[in-house]
Amino acid sequence: MFRLDENLIGEFKAPLGKLYADFEDAIPMIKEASFLISVGDQTTKNLVDNDLIPNLGIIDNRIQRKDHNYDIIRTENILNADNPAGTITENLWETIEGAISLTLDDGENRIIVVKGEEDLAVLPCLLIAPEDAVILYGQPNEGLVFVNVCEGKGKAERLMTFFNEE
Repeated sequence: MFRLDENLIGEFKAPLGKLYADFEDAIPMIKEASFLISVGDQTTKNLVDNDLIPNLGIIDNRIQRKDHNYDIIRTENILNADNPAGTITENLWETIEGAISLTLDDGENRIIVVKGEEDLAVLPCLLIAPEDAVILYGQPNEGLVFVNVCEGKGKAERLMTFFNEE
């Protein structure tokens, strides 16, 4: 398990890609993505509401630390992972790796439902997903972050150095 060094949490405040204040402004770019990963319930819900179904969605049934029960899942392929706040567990990492591999193989969409917190799942996604994939996630109270894997991988590698391996 990787645990985030609490003293370095500020390093994670800057968006890893292009920040869109309005989701709708990103739609043309999203439509061009060959492989789309969404991290977060609100981001995934916004995609589904616009008939843009991610190849892989990662949710925890919470939006800004509040439980919700939105019907955002649009697949029978639901995986589960455990991931406490401030960590990236081996279970989450392996589940993401398996989901991406299966989705690339069979073309079917998948959702990972995280028990705990999914926020840091962006990092393993950037390190595992194909170079031409796009990852979307929400920047709280600011908007949507759109990051191309080929452009975000180096940033993800640097941010992983702020974790302690346990």
